[in-house]
Amino acid sequence: MRLRSLGLGLYLLIAPAAAGELLVGNKAADTVWRLSLDDGRKLGEFASGHGPHEIAVDGALAVVADYGDKDAPGHTLTVLDLQARQAPRRIELGRHGRPHGLRFLPGGRELLVTTEASAHLLRVDVASGRIVAEIALGEGRGHMVALSADGASAYVSKIDRGSLSRIDLDDNRKTAEVAAGAGAEGLAVRPGSGEIWVGNRDAGTVTVHDPRDLSVRATLDSPGFPIRVAFTADGRYALVSNARAATLSVFDARRKRLQARIALAREGAQYRDTLLGRAALPIGVVADPQRPRVYVAISGGDEIAVIDRRRWRVTARWPTGREPDALALTAAP
Repeated sequence: MRLRSLGLGLYLLIAPAAAGELLVGNKAADTVWRLSLDDGRKLGEFASGHGPHEIAVDGALAVVADYGDKDAPGHTLTVLDLQARQAPRRIELGRHGRPHGLRFLPGGRELLVTTEASAHLLRVDVASGRIVAEIALGEGRGHMVALSADGASAYVSKIDRGSLSRIDLDDNRKTAEVAAGAGAEGLAVRPGSGEIWVGNRDAGTVTVHDPRDLSVRATLDSPGFPIRVAFTADGRYALVSNARAATLSVFDARRKRLQARIALAREGAQYRDTLLGRAALPIGVVADPQRPRVYVAISGGDEIAVIDRRRWRVTARWPTGREPDALALTAAP
C-alpha cells in the first residue's frame, strides 16, 4: 500500500528524554503526546490520523492505529519518528479499515495489525508501507493482538465472538480459535511463561490460556468491564483496567490470585460523557520497566493515573489531551 509523508503534520518537539517517555494517544484530539517520565510534563506532540487507538514502539519509531470513529472508519497507520528528524507519515491500508491492535515483530521491520472492517491480521513492512501478508481471521472482528516471545505465533481477541485465536506466522494462517469469555478484548502474553491472558469485559473475568492448545488454565474475577491487560516486565504481576468500575485489578500472575484492587476515580471529579456514560473510564495501562510505577489512561478525565507499585496507590495525576486511551513507553536512547 501507499506510504506518504505528512508535510503539514504537527511534530514540534525537543530532544528525547534520557530516561524514555510515555506516549499517550488522545482519541478525541487526533494527537499523540510525549510526557516526561520524571514528572509528567508535556515534551511535545504529534498529529495522528483520526481516532488513534493503539500505539506500538520499536526503537526510534512508533506506529499509531488510526481507527476512525463510529461514522467514519479509518484506514491508515501513522508512523512517528521519535527522534524528530522527519514529519509523521502515513501508511494507507486500502480496503483494510478500522486498524486497531498493533505489535512489532522481532527485528522491528514488520508490524502486525488487526483490521476490524476486513476481519484480517496484516503484516506490514513499516519502512516501505507495503502489506506483506493478509491473514484472514474468519467470522468476527479481530481487535487486540499479542505475540509469543519467539515471534512464531500471534494471538487475537474478538469482542463480538468472545474468543481467542492463534495465528501461525510461519505459514500466515489461523490455526485455532477457542472460547475465552463474553466480550473478550484485553490481551497480553505473560513474560517467561507464554500464558495468554484475556480480559473478558462483558463477563467480568480474565481467562488464562495455555500457549500449547489455548485451553483455559484459570478464570479470575475482575468485575467492572475488564478492558486491557498488561504485565510488569518480570511477569510477576498482571494489571487489568476495569473501565466501568474505574479500578485496576492487580493479580499475582504465578499464583493466579488478586494482589490489589486500586480505585482510579477521583472523589468529586466532574468526568465527561464516555462510551460508558459520565465516568472516569480507565483504559490503557502500561508498567514502567525501570521505575516501580504503573500508568493508566483515564479517558473520561483527560489524565494519566500514576500508581506506585510498592504500595499499589495512585500517587500522581498527569494531564493529557482529549480522551487518552493508548499508552506506550519509549526506551532511553
